[in-house]
Amino acid sequence: MRNQILAALFLLLIGAILIAHFLWSPMWASLFLIIPLVLWGLYDANQKSHAIVRNFPILGRGRYLMEALRPGIQQYFVERDTEGTPITRIDRSVVYQRAKKVTDTTPFGTQLDLYGEGYEWMNHSIAAFDPHDLEQHPRVTVGTPDCANPYSCSIFNVSAMSYGSLSSAAIESLNGGAKIGDFAHNTGEGGISSYHLAHKGDLIYQIGTGYFGSRGEDGNFSWEEFAKRAAEPTVKMIELKLSQGAKPGHGGILPGKKNTPEIAKIRGVEPGTTVNSPPYHKEFNSPRGLMEMIGRMKKISEKPIGFKLCVGRKSEFLAICKAMIELNIMPDFIAVDGGEGGTGAAPVEFSNSVGMPYREGLAFVYDALIGFNLKRHIKIIASGKVMTSFDIFRALALGADAAYSARAMMLALGCIQALECNRNNCPTGVATQDPKLMKGLVVSDKKVRVANFHHETVKNFVELLAAAGLENADKINRTHIYRRITMNTIKRYDEIYPYLTPGCLLNEDMIPENWKKYMLEAAPGTFMTDLQLYGG
Repeated sequence: MRNQILAALFLLLIGAILIAHFLWSPMWASLFLIIPLVLWGLYDANQKSHAIVRNFPILGRGRYLMEALRPGIQQYFVERDTEGTPITRIDRSVVYQRAKKVTDTTPFGTQLDLYGEGYEWMNHSIAAFDPHDLEQHPRVTVGTPDCANPYSCSIFNVSAMSYGSLSSAAIESLNGGAKIGDFAHNTGEGGISSYHLAHKGDLIYQIGTGYFGSRGEDGNFSWEEFAKRAAEPTVKMIELKLSQGAKPGHGGILPGKKNTPEIAKIRGVEPGTTVNSPPYHKEFNSPRGLMEMIGRMKKISEKPIGFKLCVGRKSEFLAICKAMIELNIMPDFIAVDGGEGGTGAAPVEFSNSVGMPYREGLAFVYDALIGFNLKRHIKIIASGKVMTSFDIFRALALGADAAYSARAMMLALGCIQALECNRNNCPTGVATQDPKLMKGLVVSDKKVRVANFHHETVKNFVELLAAAGLENADKINRTHIYRRITMNTIKRYDEIYPYLTPGCLLNEDMIPENWKKYMLEAAPGTFMTDLQLYGG
């Protein structure tokens, strides 16, 4: 085929010359098109990088055109409402409708397969309440007894997304929405920018392994810089990130060309230099070290301090719990992310195959805290594709006290799931640093949409609460959610994720059999255990 295509191009060239010379002189103009095509064909036939282009000069490039067009064709013409990844069209539509405050009801019944494996639902009560009689803006107080400034946190908040991953306009809009709706905005690990402060919305300051914003000149954690960030009035809570669901156990790199003077100032690094965020914390190397750091952060900030993780080895989290008991130091909250978490760019293997999914991770963390008699002091915030009020209800049933959402908030900003986050080409100006694309995102409009989405989602959550016959969110538990296991098998969440007896992990004789090996592996002095001794 390669030779035939080249032959056809040369015949086209010769034919055009003959026609122009003997029959019709205006044909000479066609050579401006034909000669570049011939040269293009020769280049394709002789290049060595792409086999299909080498074998099918010019025509083979159609494959790349089709690949570029495929996501849009799939999304707009092929996928059904119940399809679409990572977020289905139904969920995307709900977010758009609530953000715009237009009709968000559905006609003619559900499109979901109620008899399909994995379908989940909430059981309602005959003794339902009038939702108008319930608290319309449910909140949870975060802060252990030794916390000087507890924070009244909304049950639904903006998850961690850094400036740099998102545009300045997106960050401003999220913070403006948080201010309007009175909910919290997690800064992400990139530090606190002026855009986070523009509207004075409540912030959860996240600190990752790069210690951006709390970083010394040597690249290590700086307690002096931390004190400055913690003193910011809009910072209501502080979150130490151990790992994230999208790429747990994987660090990051800020390339020098992206390290602009503005970003360098925010992160506390030298402009133009390549900056590494390692996959581990340099400030501690054991569960005891982690809790000692959290204890010191609490004393300096006098604000709620917590940590975020995607659960990996169960024994490591149990070791952290043992360190809490041993040192009598507890975080004010724990944010649990799931392996289904999203980010702008993550290696495929980490995104698809590393980290415990959030439902299993959330249930495990709650059960561990109950087993160590720690839950009464510590609040749990869940994160993992929380899109609707039912997602919030389900998270609370598993043991969370509140929820984070990142991608739903991005959709409220106008994200169309173009999947261009890692290319700096986001067409809606949300996940890009291209000034031309950022102009499409108008802060004054989008901040209202973010607030609308939050308000409508919480409103619908209250309606679910009333339908379940519950007066407040504290009464939600695992008996309220069912899952279809097979066509003829249904289980309640408390059967799938059995509760632990309070305090059972403190008494060796009461430890459940399926927890014993993890408890043996858990040592407060180290994250690394001799796995050969106790098994993997």
